[in-house]
Amino acid sequence: MPDTGNMEGLSLHPKKEKREAGFTIIEVLIAISLLAIGMLAIAKMQIMAMQGNASARWQAEQTTYTQDKMEVLMALTYTHADLDPAGNPHTEANPPDYHTVTWTVSDSTVGFPVPNTKLITVTVTGLNKTTVLTGIKPNF
Repeated sequence: MPDTGNMEGLSLHPKKEKREAGFTIIEVLIAISLLAIGMLAIAKMQIMAMQGNASARWQAEQTTYTQDKMEVLMALTYTHADLDPAGNPHTEANPPDYHTVTWTVSDSTVGFPVPNTKLITVTVTGLNKTTVLTGIKPNF
């Protein structure tokens, strides 16, 4: 018999470790699910931020249109046709896209705080938003 040396602990089929390194398919699926939920939450937040920015932009534009129209009306002479109370409500012939621009004019009357003036109210409406600005034009 040949000398086999000391081979008592060796066998042709070594025993496998009970715990192998790596992840199970369940662990991977749970990790992917959590990542997907997080990504969806970030996407929803981004959409809401974009909608908020768009709404703020439309409101800023509307406020600018209202102020611009008020400045134009204040620059007119006191007797100009656009400041005639009989034509109420006045409407802008060429308003900005998706907007309606109207204004009303009231002469000073009894009980009006400042005599010999006109009360001008400009209203800009569009995209479910309304902006109103009121000013008093003196008769100089």
